[in-house]
Amino acid sequence: MAQASRAPRRSRTLEDDSSLEENKALLAQNEYEEDSSDEEDIRNTVGNIPMEWYQDFPHIGYDLEGKKIYKPIRNKDELDMFLEKMENPDYWRTVQDKMTGADIKLTDEQIDLVHRLQKGQFGDVHFNPYEPAVDFFTHEVMIHPVTNRPADKRSFIPSLIEKEKVSKLVHAIKMGWIKPRKPKDDTPTYYDLWAHEDPNSILGRHKMHVPAPKMKLPGHEESYNPPPEYLLSEEERLAWEQQEPAQRRLSFVPQQHRSLRAVPAFPRFIHERFERCLDLYLCPRQRKMRVNVDPEDLIPKLPKPRDLQPFPTTQALVYRGHTSLVRCLSISPSGQWLVSGSDDGSVRFWEVSTARCMKTLPVGGVVKSVAWNPNPTICLVAICVEQSVLLVNPCLGDKLLYGATDQLLESFVPPEEERVQPVQWVPATMEEHSKGIRLVVQHSKAVKQVTWHGKGDYFASVVSDNSNMQVLIHQSSKRWSQNPFRRSKGLVQCVLFHPIRPYFFVATQRYVRVYNLLKQELTKKLMTNCKWVSSMAIHPGGDNIICGSYDSKLAWFDLDLSTRPYQLLRHHKRALRSVAFHKHYPLFASGSDDGSVIVCHGMVYNDLLQNPLLVPVKVLKGHVLTLDLGVLDVLFHPTQPWVFSSGADGTIRLYT
Repeated sequence: MAQASRAPRRSRTLEDDSSLEENKALLAQNEYEEDSSDEEDIRNTVGNIPMEWYQDFPHIGYDLEGKKIYKPIRNKDELDMFLEKMENPDYWRTVQDKMTGADIKLTDEQIDLVHRLQKGQFGDVHFNPYEPAVDFFTHEVMIHPVTNRPADKRSFIPSLIEKEKVSKLVHAIKMGWIKPRKPKDDTPTYYDLWAHEDPNSILGRHKMHVPAPKMKLPGHEESYNPPPEYLLSEEERLAWEQQEPAQRRLSFVPQQHRSLRAVPAFPRFIHERFERCLDLYLCPRQRKMRVNVDPEDLIPKLPKPRDLQPFPTTQALVYRGHTSLVRCLSISPSGQWLVSGSDDGSVRFWEVSTARCMKTLPVGGVVKSVAWNPNPTICLVAICVEQSVLLVNPCLGDKLLYGATDQLLESFVPPEEERVQPVQWVPATMEEHSKGIRLVVQHSKAVKQVTWHGKGDYFASVVSDNSNMQVLIHQSSKRWSQNPFRRSKGLVQCVLFHPIRPYFFVATQRYVRVYNLLKQELTKKLMTNCKWVSSMAIHPGGDNIICGSYDSKLAWFDLDLSTRPYQLLRHHKRALRSVAFHKHYPLFASGSDDGSVIVCHGMVYNDLLQNPLLVPVKVLKGHVLTLDLGVLDVLFHPTQPWVFSSGADGTIRLYT
């Protein structure tokens, strides 16, 4: 029967062999096409390790021959990445292979796989999770069982293994190794929070206990039989009734009864008790930490002004002669002569000790600034008039001195090549020479300030302009001018040379910039905390400067300390026009539109750890307000503790 059912065997032919070999070749070919495991091995053989280990190395692994696989050169910055993102259409499907560091472009199948996994679907496209279930066993009970095997004998005989286990457990319970479970007690348990607490210790909530304020004890007016002066008259009763309850001195009207038995019940008793209860529990109470400070200790201990003498206290001389407001002052290095410039178009030279006008120089325009050369061997004054700076020899004092100055100016030899300059140096005509004018430096715009360098050869001028030509530096001996700045940093108000170091201070509306002239770079930028700087002065030591501003503040800067003001003084009521330091005494002064000059003691210590001591010592008044303007310029005498002030009333005053 078995032999009959077996299929007859067929003999193998040549055709079968050839088709078998074809299949084998096809299989081998497909196998190597699909398999990528060798390819992966060829790329990188480091194995399953964190690729961060290779972070600081130039290579990323090793190939099959053990040679280093170097990382691809990546020198793309943020801009290159952004451009690639914008221009490369396949940027979104490009990922970096961590094993080789190369960029790989994902195929459509891989992107579909990623999308499916992101949506929580199965990776295989052809897998259907919702195929109909195959019912292996029907829910209908059939007569014939699925299997009809006879039951085992062990299914109805007690188990010997279980018997052994039970006997072991019984023995353990008898020996006491296994304790039976205690029955659960369902009664709730309560804990005494304060059981383990020291009865003598003060509790935390009682430490901060603030007792309620005690009620005021009743006085004579609450007595049932008060003295007659406590009883209200008819007018007082009417006034009491018309008052607001909160304004009444007493909350009740005192009454007189002949005996204690005649006193009726108090009608507002319950109301009053209720108010007291509200006061007790609604009124917030807190412990105030009271610090007993003597107000005198909070005021800084300043020395008495009489200990800080000498300083100017009284008006000694008034220099009269100008017919309009006197804008600017300057004094000779010897302190013998004073020069003043006014809006009346004249410059006057005065003798300091007698207030005598020695010389008047008409210049035909408003004089914005004058500056006497600080070098005592040169007798020269720079004067700003409209678009020119005049260099004037006043021919005062020592004849040898001013003669030597003229010889110095005349010894100039012009260079062979004409140099391009931002200004024109014009020698004075015969008529101007007779007045004392020696050179005219012609600018393109109106000049508003001139200041000399300490050595007396260089001077700087400030032009009313918004370009980079606002500040110019001139050399008088070589008649050479230059523009130190390439671009404008704001509207320049005033400039100053450092007294000893090669620094140049430029004050714009809000900032003071300090430039190093040797290195030709910005050294510091000081924030004045003012809206508009008007004037600036530097301490003779060179480490402190003061700035006056139109918003009535005076800022003291310690250049070694900070770029922000060490102190802001608000002594004046109106705009500050001018500030000045004394060359030898620890004094500085400020002049303001309120018509006053405030002299302050400003002690700078050699000890760098000690801060400067600033004490206002005297308010000097005398100028009359004219056209809402007061003091326009202040200036100290070079050797004496005297201060000069020029005002809008056309006078110059000397305080000694």
